[in-house]
Amino acid sequence: MASLRVSRRMLCAAAEAAAPAPASAPVATSRWERLKNSKAAVWCRSLVSDYKEACKEIFVGAWEKPLKASAYATLLAGAGACFYTKPDRSSFEADLLDRSNQLCLLSPWIRSGTSDGHVQTLVKLRNEGRLHHASMGLLSVMYRTDYDPDATLYEAQCSNLSVPWRELPQRVLDVGFAGRWWVLDSKMKNYDVNEEEFKHLPAHMQTTTPPSVQEVERNERLHKESWLALKMEDEETQTNVVDRKQSVSDLSQIKPVEEQQTQA
Repeated sequence: MASLRVSRRMLCAAAEAAAPAPASAPVATSRWERLKNSKAAVWCRSLVSDYKEACKEIFVGAWEKPLKASAYATLLAGAGACFYTKPDRSSFEADLLDRSNQLCLLSPWIRSGTSDGHVQTLVKLRNEGRLHHASMGLLSVMYRTDYDPDATLYEAQCSNLSVPWRELPQRVLDVGFAGRWWVLDSKMKNYDVNEEEFKHLPAHMQTTTPPSVQEVERNERLHKESWLALKMEDEETQTNVVDRKQSVSDLSQIKPVEEQQTQA
């Protein structure tokens, strides 16, 4: 009896194993479910929910504190504008060429020594390949190096002899910010005034003050009057009238003398 029961159980287990499996979901659905429940999907859902909550907090905070939100928005907009308007190397070279042409149009006796020396130094470094550009995020800098990187000298190619970053502030020649190169613009101020020409004058004569509004209007009026045609007819008539008056006065003086002679 015991063996019969064991054999019966074995037959039932084999029948259950051979029986067809119940209808399950399609393969595509099971793959989608596995993908949905995977670690990557869970991480992406948590990331999206975090960003959603952060954006919600930003809008709520901006609604509750508009002044603070406007200040942050202004700072972000200003940083973006500075990033997109920072000058590059090509703009510096174009500006340097323009400044050099402006100085070439002037006589050496008229050029400013400061402007001419600064521009000539930059042109020399550029021709030697020692003028380089570096982007610092919101601004750009132009700095000088000791050698041209394309030179085959050992000092130029050895990485151990390269210039350390801590010496970069001493090698900076110009700073580009908000679409301008500030050092070059400051050096070119009054580029057509030679300071050496007036250094021997007294101190009160070396400095000039801008003219007042009345002086400017007077100079403009005199300049306009200098272009007017001369009126010669009025002057001729005035001279004729003066001559006639003098002749009449002479005649009046001669008549009394004649009367006195006749009486004598």
